[in-house]
Amino acid sequence: MSQNFLEFAYFEGGFISFTEAKISIATHAFQYATSAWGGMRAIPNPSDPTEILLFRLDRHTTRLSSSAKFLQHQISASEIENKIVEFIKINKPSCPIYVRPMVYNSGLGIAPRIHDIEKDFLIYGLEMGDYLSSDGISCRFSSWYRQEDRTLPLRAKVAAAYLTSAMAKTEAVESGFDEAILLNSRGKVSEASAMNIFVVRNGELITPGVNQDILEGITRDSVIVLAEEMGIKVTQREVDKTELYIADEVFLTGTAAKIAPVNRVENILLPKEKPITQKLLQKLTAITLKQDEAYSKWIAVIKI
Repeated sequence: MSQNFLEFAYFEGGFISFTEAKISIATHAFQYATSAWGGMRAIPNPSDPTEILLFRLDRHTTRLSSSAKFLQHQISASEIENKIVEFIKINKPSCPIYVRPMVYNSGLGIAPRIHDIEKDFLIYGLEMGDYLSSDGISCRFSSWYRQEDRTLPLRAKVAAAYLTSAMAKTEAVESGFDEAILLNSRGKVSEASAMNIFVVRNGELITPGVNQDILEGITRDSVIVLAEEMGIKVTQREVDKTELYIADEVFLTGTAAKIAPVNRVENILLPKEKPITQKLLQKLTAITLKQDEAYSKWIAVIKI
């Protein structure tokens, strides 16, 4: 799959050409997955192309700063935010992009540890349209299980957790589905390969709670806030897999996917009408485009 990467990256303390940003094959993070990262969308303002809009930049930078602590890397949310703003201004994107900031063990050597080893921080970006079809997707339950918080810091966005996600995604696609749904070790619904999951039953919005080994997604949090303010009851609890078969609606949320409606779970077709999903998607889209003043605080505006 070809990717259109932005011209400049932030690497080893400065902005250089993306093609020149290289790491050694002996880099610790490459060998032991000792890295944590964030991801956020940035889009040109449809009404003013000199403005780039970033959705909930403060929440993304705070989560990455927190994730870095598991690597014994002290980097503040404000430092990450400032560099992202510089990154946007230098690259001057003219289309929707995905920004990937990352903290990682940059030292060389073969010793699985997080202490006494050099750390670094980088940013790169690429052009990105729809990650999943807006017409709806199909999902299957993965044969792989979501890790437990006692085995990995799952509230952090750490690279090590994504091997399971990658295997689950490939298993789903190669068996004819678009996406995978992972159960946790207790047999309850956890999340998709890299997205959170919501179920609608009888007008109620249900999602696995933070005690179900999920990543505490920022889009997930946004949907919960929006739903509650729109008068939709939201319940965070354990979710059984059979609830997805009889759901009125199912959708996935994530930075790349935004809100992705689910049309089919395994061999079960879900109802074609998805009023709550569509209502939330329309609201979220308006906010990200800076078309909803009530949520203007969620949008960081960068002049280029």
